Amino acid sequence: MARHQVTLALAAGCGRIVVMAREYLPEMAELQRESERGGAAFHVLTGSRGLSPLVSAADEVLVLAEGLLPTTGDALRLIGTGQAVFLQPAESGIPAGFERIDLNHASAGLMLVPGRLVDRLMDLPPDADAGSALLRIALQAGVAQRPVPDEVRAGGRWLLVRTEAEAQAAEDGWMVRHTSGGPPTPGPLLARYLARRFGPAVLHANATGLLVPYGTGYLIALAGFGLAWFGLAWLGLVCIGFGCVLQRTAALLGRLQREALAVRLGSAWRSVVSAGVLDLLIVAILVLARAPLPGESLLERGFAPAVLMGLVRLLPRAFPAGWSAWLADRLLLCLLLALMAAGGVIAPGLLALVLLLLLAGLVLSHRNDGSGRSSALTRA
Repeated sequence: MARHQVTLALAAGCGRIVVMAREYLPEMAELQRESERGGAAFHVLTGSRGLSPLVSAADEVLVLAEGLLPTTGDALRLIGTGQAVFLQPAESGIPAGFERIDLNHASAGLMLVPGRLVDRLMDLPPDADAGSALLRIALQAGVAQRPVPDEVRAGGRWLLVRTEAEAQAAEDGWMVRHTSGGPPTPGPLLARYLARRFGPAVLHANATGLLVPYGTGYLIALAGFGLAWFGLAWLGLVCIGFGCVLQRTAALLGRLQREALAVRLGSAWRSVVSAGVLDLLIVAILVLARAPLPGESLLERGFAPAVLMGLVRLLPRAFPAGWSAWLADRLLLCLLLALMAAGGVIAPGLLALVLLLLLAGLVLSHRNDGSGRSSALTRA
């Protein structure tokens, strides 16, 4: 929860992160490292009066209520509208745990206020709640009040988490929202299921967590190559297929870390390299799966597999979106090739598959007009 709020503060451009807590906990060291990586100073205060020396009158102060879990993009858009106390209807906000403001309104747990208001905390008791006190001070000072739109608060996108059970439910909902959509083919479907099932544990492990799906995917793929080396090409292709699923799962979780948690990792290029390595392993297993003809060189044996993998990489860019998803699904491709290898028809099956893809590419090219654009795009 705190890490998510630190991420939001860094994305909003905050140069100083202040956590109000009774004591400095060991877990706060990770928050401090994350803040400093984002270029912000980090402070832990036990009382509201310690905030005044850290804030100048020219500053703006972004205040997040304890336990607030908004969607980062929604919160940034609201903050971008300028200084304000953000509100919601009392009938929905009060049962959800937000602080009441008046008869009809409750706080939304978020506000952006002038730094000069922080000095007024010095007039309050040392144990005063800084967030609640600043809320009252901002309202008395006439800071603008803006409602959080209903569509932003709907569907679990704006929550106040108070208990472990609520945190677990919020985490599950967050994973579902961020992994929904995508191609309806077997590989991506399985990757999204794995991300939802095991993603929270991986993300909690921060940078080292992604090494698990990436490393496991590589191990399974290498085991597949070993099986093919000893004559079990069909089983090796199955292993490669599931290695591709794990690689896709890791890429999905890496995207979540970069976009939702603002983790600065090289996972974007890592997923591209992993996909290329796995494609090369598929080519290698296909070479091992077919008995060489008399006088045939290794280059000749690898020609058809290389052409196949080149086609399944290039043609999705020209195919309609629905067909592209099926063609780009490595699990589906590996299972199809595994059936051919198990049936002893890998050589003619591979040739037929290459010819089928080439024919599909030619058909699509004939649908293009003279300018190189497809007829559907020309009509639009």
